[in-house]
Amino acid sequence: MFLEIITPDKKLFSGDVKSVLLPGTSGTFGVLNKHASMISSLKKGKIKIINEKQETLYFDINGGVAEVHKNKIIVLAE
Repeated sequence: MFLEIITPDKKLFSGDVKSVLLPGTSGTFGVLNKHASMISSLKKGKIKIINEKQETLYFDINGGVAEVHKNKIIVLAE
């Protein structure tokens, strides 16, 4: 699945991933391949990504919104 993490200043990440763990306002949640479509608000925390090479990456955010649709995740982060 494809992930983009975008802030007002720049694009933090863009690429294919195996899984993503996001800090939702109602609790942390994960997104895997072929996840159902959804939109969620995000709180301050860490985004954890496992990429196609099985490497783990982390990004700190101060909140935002995540949209999951047709195997694409767009995170608009602060």
